[in-house]
Amino acid sequence: MVDARRLVEEIRGELGALEERIRRHPYIEALEGRRIGREKLALFAGQQRHIITSDLRSLSLIVVRAETPTAREFFLNGVMGEKAALEALGAFAKALGMTEDQLADVEPIPGAFAYSAFVTWLALYASPAEFAGAFLVNLEAWGANCGRMSRALTTGYGLKEADVAFFTLFTVPPSGFEEAALKVIGEGLSQGVDPKLIRRAARLLQGYELLYWDTMHQAST
Repeated sequence: MVDARRLVEEIRGELGALEERIRRHPYIEALEGRRIGREKLALFAGQQRHIITSDLRSLSLIVVRAETPTAREFFLNGVMGEKAALEALGAFAKALGMTEDQLADVEPIPGAFAYSAFVTWLALYASPAEFAGAFLVNLEAWGANCGRMSRALTTGYGLKEADVAFFTLFTVPPSGFEEAALKVIGEGLSQGVDPKLIRRAARLLQGYELLYWDTMHQAST
């Protein structure tokens, strides 16, 4: 049987070039160079609200579909993490001078929301192993970019640490996240989930992550 950890490391290797494109994205470089207007940050906040509220529903759905305590606990923790992120996003929006209604009224952009559309597909049609594998592989690049955004927003845009808590939440993975995800993946593999489906889910989610940053860069500069 395929080992979950080895499979994830292989996937990370296969997607290394794609991850590097995300980590070196021109949107982040533009933000660090203060070439993105402060008013455009509201667009970022609005897109994240659409993504998080959608992902909350998707994670809740996979909790219901999950058939083992291990998988249910993993995704329940994900629900709590998304809930905390949504609350922290409110502080970021407030620091930008946005009301809750203004945040909700930002229209979703197709290229930005495509990530969450695929997450919904995973929640409806994929196995918990595919879902967990895709999130595990994706989190590092997203977390790295959030760390850079947090620093750029405090040093270049005058925001305070409390204002950027949304970004710092993702900078370091939750304690035990990788091991918990590997257990879910391992369960799936032992139950006959095809490793190529986990590879595919991770590749597609990472591709949609890149599309998100491409879209934000195009819309913000």
